[in-house]
Amino acid sequence: MTGCPQHHTIAEIQRNPGRYQDKEVTVAGVVRDSYGLSIPGTNIGGGAYKIDDGTGEMWIIVSDKSVPNKGTELAVHGRISSGVSIKGRNYGLAMYEDGRHYGKR
Repeated sequence: MTGCPQHHTIAEIQRNPGRYQDKEVTVAGVVRDSYGLSIPGTNIGGGAYKIDDGTGEMWIIVSDKSVPNKGTELAVHGRISSGVSIKGRNYGLAMYEDGRHYGKR
């Protein structure tokens, strides 16, 4: 397990965002909202989805694959960033996804 990001609650991250800024972390929860983008006939995808772990909600930014459907249970790991803006919309505190694992938390 060496090198695996440590699991945190969203509430922990939101209480002290500076501590987690640009750090790799893992959160687990249920997808509450998702917006995807794909170009048919290509491998280009991406978007954003909101995950809820019972302690809070956080937007997850995806740059290279499809977003999960609402209601999906998963664990996601990536880098925390504050002040995330996409096309003029500010998402505040968010995570840039590096990977995810589906299934029960």
